[in-house]
Order: sequence, then C-alpha cells, then structure tokens
Amino acid sequence: MEKSNQTTRRKLSLPRLLFAVLVFITFGGGVAYGIRKWNEDRIIGPHNPWFAAYVDVTATPLYQFENLGSTAHKDAVLSFIVSMPGKPCTPSWGGAYTLNQASSSLDLDRRIARLQEQGGSIAVSFGGKLNQELADKCTNQQALYSAYQSVIERYKVDTIDLDLEGSTLDNYSAMVRRAEVIAKLQSSRRSSGQKLAVWLTLPVTTQGLSLAGTNAVATMLSHGVDLAGVNIMVMDFGQSLAPGQNMLNGSESAAIQTVRQLGILYKQAGIYLNNGTLWSKLGLTPMIGVNDDSNEIFSLADAKSLNAFALSNHVGRMSMWSANRDLTCGSNYVTLSIVSDSCSGINEGAAGTFADLLGNGFKGSIELSAGLITKADIEASYLNTPDNPATSPYPIWSPNSAYLEGTKVVWHHNVYEAKWWTQGDVPDDPVLQTWQTPWELIGPVLPGEKPVPQATLPAGTYPNWSGTTIYNTGDRVLFNGVPYQAKWWNEGQSPAAASSDPGGSPWAPLTQAQINAIENKTS
Repeated sequence: MEKSNQTTRRKLSLPRLLFAVLVFITFGGGVAYGIRKWNEDRIIGPHNPWFAAYVDVTATPLYQFENLGSTAHKDAVLSFIVSMPGKPCTPSWGGAYTLNQASSSLDLDRRIARLQEQGGSIAVSFGGKLNQELADKCTNQQALYSAYQSVIERYKVDTIDLDLEGSTLDNYSAMVRRAEVIAKLQSSRRSSGQKLAVWLTLPVTTQGLSLAGTNAVATMLSHGVDLAGVNIMVMDFGQSLAPGQNMLNGSESAAIQTVRQLGILYKQAGIYLNNGTLWSKLGLTPMIGVNDDSNEIFSLADAKSLNAFALSNHVGRMSMWSANRDLTCGSNYVTLSIVSDSCSGINEGAAGTFADLLGNGFKGSIELSAGLITKADIEASYLNTPDNPATSPYPIWSPNSAYLEGTKVVWHHNVYEAKWWTQGDVPDDPVLQTWQTPWELIGPVLPGEKPVPQATLPAGTYPNWSGTTIYNTGDRVLFNGVPYQAKWWNEGQSPAAASSDPGGSPWAPLTQAQINAIENKTS
C-alpha cells in the first residue's frame, strides 16, 4: 500500500489547547531550568578528551613506549626535560642526556618516529620533582625561548606539559620568566599557523590547588598564556585525606575543588568560562598502585571508578604515572613498602591494566586537541535570578542567620554545607583556598526539587543562656536561637565569643547532625 503524499493536519481543539497550557505550566519551569542548566554546563566548541600515560624516558629498565602504537592507547607524555647540570639553558632528558645524547644512547628520536608511524602522538613534559625546570636556572629569556623551541621543533610536538613541583612552585621570578617566554612562543607559533597547547601539571590536596598552585595558574593567565588546561596530580595526598576518605574519594574531591578554583582564576583574568568548559580544561593524573606514601594505594577498582567520574564530568585529559609501572611486580621484588619505578606494587591480575581502565572512553588524541583556543563563554542569565524558596531543597542563605556545622543552604542556585558555625559569610565568596570559607559547595539545585523538612529543636528543649547561671561541662543552652554546649565549667561567659574565639570560649555550638539526632529521639 502506497503512502499518501499529502500530510494529514489535525486541528487543535480547545480541550487540547487547555491541556497543552496546563502541561506547560506544570512542567515548563523544570524544562526551562533544564535548558538553562544545559547551556551552563555544555562545552562550547570541539571537545576531544584524550588519554596518555606519562613515560619516564630515562628510567631503567628502559620502557619501550613505541610499542604503545599497537595498543588502544597510543599516545604518551614523555618526561622530563630539565636543565643540564652546569648548563642551565641546555635542555636535557632527566639531567642525564642532551637531546643529541638521547638520540644516540636511547635511540629516542627513532622510537618517537616509530610510535608516530603507528598513529600515536606525544607531548613533552618539562620539569618534574627531582630536577630543575629550564626557567628555574636559565635566566636569559632569549636563551630560554631557544631552549623550549629546540625541544618542540626537534620532536615536532604541538603540546607541552609543564610539571611544576616543590621549589619550582615557590620560585616567583622563574614563574614570571616562564610565563613570558611561553606566551611569546605560543603567540609566535599561532601567528605562523602552527599549534602549541600548554598544560600545567600541578600537585594537589583533596581541597584543590595550594596557594602556590593557584599563583602558577594566575601568572600564566596574566601574561597571556592560553592554557589548554590544568592537570592535577591526584596522588600523595598525605594528611589532607580525611578519616574514611580513600584515594578515589580524595581524587574526586580534589577535582571538584580545582574546577571551582579555575572558575575564579579565569574570572579574575577577565574570562568567564561555564562549568562544562572548566571541566574540559581539567586533567587527572593518579599514581597507579602504591604511591610514594605506601599507605596510599590507588587500586584497579579506583581506576575504573575515576574513569567513570571523569567521563561523566567531561574531563579533558586523563593521564597516569606511569606507563613504566603498569604491571605486577615480579617475585624478585620483595618489599612493596619501597615504591618501584618499574611496577605498580599491586597484583594487577586479569582485571586489565591501569591504562585500559583509565583510558576507556577517552577517544581523542593529543594531536587532535592541540589546536583548541580558549574563548570566553556567555554567562547564563538565570544565574543572576533570585533563588526560589518553593523550588529550593534548603533554606535560602541569609546574612542575618547563624548556621551550625552541617547546615545546608541554597545560594545562587547551588547547595552549600557549613563546615563550621558561621554567620554573614557569603557561600559563593570567590576565595581560592577552601580554608578561607566556612562553606563547602555540594552541587546545583536540581530540576523539580522541593523544600526538605528541616530538623529544629522543639520549644523549651534548652533554657536560654543567663549571665548569672553557673554551667558545668555538657550543659546546653539557647543563645539567640542557636543551641550551645558547655565545654567546661563557666559563669558569665557569653556564647557570643564562640565564633570569634572558638578555642578560648567555653561554649561550642551544636552541629546540625546533633540537632537531627535530638529531634529523632524526641519524635
């Protein structure tokens, strides 16, 4: 049976029209929010997320990175180019080989060509933890420019990685010198139709970049360097790992906090980037297996979960330290408390390699991403609209209210949680370090959310504080509507001092969790 060429048109009756209007009124707000949220989170322009493991070029035994050309993950970040000892403006591999010596002794040029023949790409990493990055010791800017340029041209790379750690991060004059030279080199290459993507690789805690790290990013941006992104080393967290927090949790927390910091840094540089673009400028690099602190172990399960987290947030780059270490240690490696350069320190078994698990779903390449140029996004207008109590899960933040530890509020369409007692501190105050704010960003208000019933103390639960009453340890009172507990015997000492001098005050405000427990017990 042939289909008619005519299109059947149905009239929209009044009942249908009224139903359509009702549907729009009921769901339109959520749809409009979804569209606005999508616009805020989408990545503007091309996005080619890539995976490439670091390769320690000078480590023994020599790692045959050219063989990556026959695998699903062909790209590699070769490390590290540093100053040659005694010749600060001469680039070297690990301080042991000049570029010519690496060609003859390590057959490096031929092995790079072999990888490229098989479709692989390389980036070159400058710096690292153990030696001096070129800008640290090479103080002549023209010589420094020539040193960077000689590496880029010799290996025909269009992506470089600046791994800044330790004393390098504290060397301000070198930081400025590096930024000025890299900006000039990047501008020169782009004006001649060539590419140069620049990644900053920085240490991180579970709370994001350190002050030195944010200064490094700010210095690059202020001198006109177009950063392809910031790659954070989610490893060696040390004391920043909270009780009960594992390497996966710590890595995710570090990523969330770093993206928050990048948003502030770019805005300070006069460039607004939305959430989607900011995440696309983030790189994650775990140290696979046993970390330098042998109590910190990044497992294969962690790798799989971190990969899922990265893909769901559209992270731009995934790397690992290092391809050299991506195998089970042999039986002759008797102590796993000492980190090996040539094995992971855990039994990788048949679950797959770290490269397979971390690189899964990253379909771009170093070469494809090298030509991306940062452009400012348009700030979504809904971000400047007032929060609506009817569609907010928690109370709207107020400068006049006091908030206990654990209290959640809504501000500018995001949910925040108080880390300690606070009053008058704006939740989205653009501070770079998390210790500077009592608020922790939890995430956006979701479409369709409604107010969540808040736990409050029943009337008369505690007496109001009195300056003439003697209080013993554990006594509880209300002061300006906030419950406090006595830490020790006191008389005439107002709980008001607990916010300005928490250590010296005999009073501590109860947390929201304690109030919840009280309400549950009395209900």
